[in-house]
Amino acid sequence: MTETEERPYHHGSLRDALLSAAERTLRAQGQDELSLRELARQIGVSHAAPRRHFRDRQALLDALSITGFERLGAKLEAAIEAADDDFASRLHDAVGAFVRFATQDAALLELMFSTKHRDGAEEVREAASAAFATLPGLIEQGQAEGLLAAGTSSRAGIVLLATVQGIATLINGGMVEAERLDELVDAAVEQFLRGNRPD
Repeated sequence: MTETEERPYHHGSLRDALLSAAERTLRAQGQDELSLRELARQIGVSHAAPRRHFRDRQALLDALSITGFERLGAKLEAAIEAADDDFASRLHDAVGAFVRFATQDAALLELMFSTKHRDGAEEVREAASAAFATLPGLIEQGQAEGLLAAGTSSRAGIVLLATVQGIATLINGGMVEAERLDELVDAAVEQFLRGNRPD
């Protein structure tokens, strides 16, 4: 297919097609291989077409990160809503949802957490905050139920995130078998509750 034989895309569907192709490339080859020109070739449009939606490669990476945080946030929220009402169950299912996302979309997660720290990444940081918006309320529930010490929501949240990211990193790096995911989630939640319970 030549550049004069472009596939027809409606305005929104071209952006979606580019993001889908970018995510496939990210998973298969890593972010260093992402290029707007190559994505255009993959989906059969002119090399200039992607710039209607992404001014440069960084804009594409930011959009991928935002999409990833939106997806993660939806998974966390769904896990919490589907769990039993007690704090321990909701925490367990949220941790499990995060680790599964992180192991199934390892390259995307790495991009998400690296992109949000660069200058000018306000939209990515906002998406990251929104993804974890359910966690402060979850921590507060644990405090209200007497399972977590009062006044430690920020510290407890950081410890929890570090723990679950650590599990995912070990699995993604092949240092721990993926089959142990549920076992490690159980242990992480148990240790988190033990380490943060009131005196």
